[in-house]
Amino acid sequence: MTQPKYRDVVKISRRGLLVAASSAAALAACGNDSKNAGTGSTDAPTTNDANGANDTNGAHDTTTDGTGAPSGGWAVVQRFPNYPLFTPGEARLPVSLADATRLLDNGPAEMKGWVEDFEGTRVAEIVGIRRSDGIPTPYWEVRATLEHAVIHTLRFEGDDGYGATFEVFDPADVLTPLTGTMLPPFDTPTEDNHRGVEPYCSLTPEPCPLHSMTLTEALATGKPVAYMVGTPAHCTTGTCTPGLEFLVEQHEALGDRIAMVHADVYADAEGTAVAPAVDALKVQYEPIIYFCTADGTIVDRLDGVWDRQELAERIEALLAR
Repeated sequence: MTQPKYRDVVKISRRGLLVAASSAAALAACGNDSKNAGTGSTDAPTTNDANGANDTNGAHDTTTDGTGAPSGGWAVVQRFPNYPLFTPGEARLPVSLADATRLLDNGPAEMKGWVEDFEGTRVAEIVGIRRSDGIPTPYWEVRATLEHAVIHTLRFEGDDGYGATFEVFDPADVLTPLTGTMLPPFDTPTEDNHRGVEPYCSLTPEPCPLHSMTLTEALATGKPVAYMVGTPAHCTTGTCTPGLEFLVEQHEALGDRIAMVHADVYADAEGTAVAPAVDALKVQYEPIIYFCTADGTIVDRLDGVWDRQELAERIEALLAR
């Protein structure tokens, strides 16, 4: 069977994506870009059909099974980007659950499921681990090893039958830095030199402390590096601020054991100009954290959403290398 193009899969899907589902949507969806402003809300997501109209025909039975999840089947809401990102190997696929009107604020601690390819063949068995430390809406962390650059669908036992569709790409088609490669150095804004980015950090009420050195300087320290790109001031999905705050907590706890750097996404307070740090990475979504070993090799990454505990675990794993 010939593999269909990704856009065709979305077009023929009987169930559209939840508008608020992708917490790691395009940069425009996290900011105020008048060409493509975000319409999402983490409180009351709606569904879209192929033409962008609100879908009110796919309502679920919202009777719960005691875990907070609807017993009549719930939607799998992807919290990861739909841009060329995943390549053959391990993929982190954070998802949330939703009924017909909202993202759910509860659910089982673990959920069993699988990943199938575009022909419906199961290629990986998975377990989703609920994450909710410090964030209002839980997500389930899913990690799967996928061998082929094709379209896949993530499914859970008890979902509504549609799951979350995504694509694994050939590495040659992915522009952002890949796991296993060197993170390219870049002179990110610092407290002493904003490099034309105002504000140099949009965290409020005070800028974060992760601007004492540039990414270039961090990669030259001979220490592990955590590099976050995200914009608290303009992220409509509400994941950038807690994500950055969790990283600051780790910075305060670990001191100089690891070099941490943050770069904002926009170069102006209005969110109309993309900052040079974004162009340097060729990223099309936020927030994102790269984890690098002392020699600058990318060994891990978090995209879209993370809670306090998952971040702490990934940093612990980095330091243990």
